[in-house]
Amino acid sequence: MICSDIKKLVTYGVEKGLLEPEDVTDTTNQLLALLKLSFYEEPTEEYHSIELEPVLASILDYAWQQGLLEENTTVYRDLFDTAIMGELMPRPSTVIANFRKLYRENPEKATDYFYKLSQDSDYIRRYRIRKDEKWVTPTEYGTLELTVNLSKPEKDPKAIAAAGKVRAVGYPKCLLCRENEGYAGRVDHPARQNHRVIPLDISGESWGLQYSPYVYYPEHCIVFNMEHVPMKIDRRAFEKLLDFIARFPHYFVGSNADLPIVGGSILSHEHFQGGHHEFAMAKAPIERHVHIKEYKDVEAGIVKWPMSVIRLRSRDAGRLAALSEHILNTWRNYTDEQAFIYAETDGVPHNTITPICRKRGEYFEMDLVLRNNITTEEHPLGVFHPHAGLHHIKKENIGLIEVMGLAVLPSRLKAEMEQLAQAILDNRNVRGDSVLEKHADWVEEFLPSYPDVNRDNIHEILRREIGRVFREVLEDAGVYKRTEEGNAAFLRFIEKL
Repeated sequence: MICSDIKKLVTYGVEKGLLEPEDVTDTTNQLLALLKLSFYEEPTEEYHSIELEPVLASILDYAWQQGLLEENTTVYRDLFDTAIMGELMPRPSTVIANFRKLYRENPEKATDYFYKLSQDSDYIRRYRIRKDEKWVTPTEYGTLELTVNLSKPEKDPKAIAAAGKVRAVGYPKCLLCRENEGYAGRVDHPARQNHRVIPLDISGESWGLQYSPYVYYPEHCIVFNMEHVPMKIDRRAFEKLLDFIARFPHYFVGSNADLPIVGGSILSHEHFQGGHHEFAMAKAPIERHVHIKEYKDVEAGIVKWPMSVIRLRSRDAGRLAALSEHILNTWRNYTDEQAFIYAETDGVPHNTITPICRKRGEYFEMDLVLRNNITTEEHPLGVFHPHAGLHHIKKENIGLIEVMGLAVLPSRLKAEMEQLAQAILDNRNVRGDSVLEKHADWVEEFLPSYPDVNRDNIHEILRREIGRVFREVLEDAGVYKRTEEGNAAFLRFIEKL
């Protein structure tokens, strides 16, 4: 059986273009060494159209039976199967050469190649991504997208305990560093032998291109500084976003903000996120055009969106970078007590921007989302953050992906919504359930709107109502509310530009 699995795996590598036919014998021997096998009997059967997951699962079962895994858990199996796939991978120099050759033909061909490689190598685990639950909810702002993240495995208790005993090594410094490429991993750090990085020159700096292993949307890529330097939104950040889009005009790219609470993801390492997807925010129209002094050659306007967004359009990337910097600097120092906007508290800054860039024909387009991370006793997690009444669905920071209209919801919601659906159908007291009681106020609020709730429609009802909660989450995160007072306050800021 193990010999058949090895042949199937090597055949898969050739079929997917990870290996050349000339690599078969060497790769087979490398796999034998990894599995501590001193023999191999070539199966006479020929295999075609290999499905990767069952082959890897069978090899992992064998590894556990032979004592090659410390524990038969997801963490240890992931470490070992990544090592297995690492034996099928082309060298980084080969991947880079292929990418650059294709890029000279067409940038989209290059990213198509690299994205497929990232999937075929099991760096992006397709079988787990398929488990994510996804749906859309129409709103007055456009169609919001939602996903319950089920593809990122939770660590088992034994792995957590083992990780606590691992000596801190500081290598790689974080999950984004270049040193992850080919790294064997530990119980507290994922293996990356099947990971490849494409070096890029972005606005005169050394950056890298890779894909997210969790791909929350099509071709979800990460563009990161090769140096481990912190996130910073400034003129150079805008220039780098625009330069990336000039090189990959079929993608969008954006940056999380550079302050806690509104920052969203890893603030210790400068990086952007992009991909081949159009979010609801990108489709949202400008509802009020504005003119900014000394930049009347740049089209500007306020976007119809629950968060506070200024959209800029120009053929001239330099002018967009300059105006974006002007808006950022004005916003960083802007206080409007009437609107509860404070630039700082005791010297601690609150104002920053989440920028998103894309290309539309000959025009560059930059969306600048105004952010503020002030906290109060009433809102200790942030005034412009999901308020407490929404935490039963979404408590986490509102980062770049959510800002654009895609809710990445915690995996706990899948089981909770299944239990909640059954409780509603059984007419049980949700408030008396220790797991579901946090949803009780929400259920009591929306349920009267549905006179006929049954087994056929309950899940669609819950998804629709979760989508409406996400709309409220975005409204909470908006620094200027979509009211007469909020619109007036937004225009007061525009007048300062």
